Amino acid sequence: MEFVLPFLNALIALPLTLLPIINPLSTAPVFVATAGRSQAVIERLARQVAINSWFVIVASMVLGSHVLALFGLSLPVVRVGGGLLVAATGWQMLNSKDQDEVREKAAHEAKVLSEAEIVRRSFFPITFPLTTGPGTIAAAIALGTQLPRTPAQFAVGVAVAMVGAALTALVLYVTFKHASALLDRLGEIGTLVMMRMIAFLLLSIGIQFMFTGWVEFNLKQP
Repeated sequence: MEFVLPFLNALIALPLTLLPIINPLSTAPVFVATAGRSQAVIERLARQVAINSWFVIVASMVLGSHVLALFGLSLPVVRVGGGLLVAATGWQMLNSKDQDEVREKAAHEAKVLSEAEIVRRSFFPITFPLTTGPGTIAAAIALGTQLPRTPAQFAVGVAVAMVGAALTALVLYVTFKHASALLDRLGEIGTLVMMRMIAFLLLSIGIQFMFTGWVEFNLKQP
């Protein structure tokens, strides 16, 4: 049980950490504008965005810290840097009054996309940077630094990360599939309140990442 419990915690922590950062409802207006009202196109695009997001999350968790290590960056520093970016994203969301320029541009261009172009745009801009953007990648890298380093436990950790990423992708698929109905049900006030709550949670997660990295950095000092 002592061996299994950390992996179960990691499985739960992954979607709980990444989903507030991804905040799929903030991308829902662009998704609806891109997919239109065709249910077949909506389901196809939602499925492809979910698959793309799964690959981005898993690659960031498994390979991100190793790539950064090539530049001589320690794991505590990566945690502090990732936490700073996540906290900054949450702070920006708390103080944001207008839509992001990227979302505005994407929504404007989506109006003139053909169905073939919709498929090509499933990665950019909907998957990146609107869904799994820099904040999500930084958080995934920070989570990846917590993977065990012994070969057997690392393999189990990667499997858990893949399942956690699949749960995250499933939530993205369901959210985007029903994006139009969700936005209509929440309304402007409900959407605003929900995004402010998510922003505060995101800010807290970023501070926790920075605190953990700072403590580990000081413990390693002579």
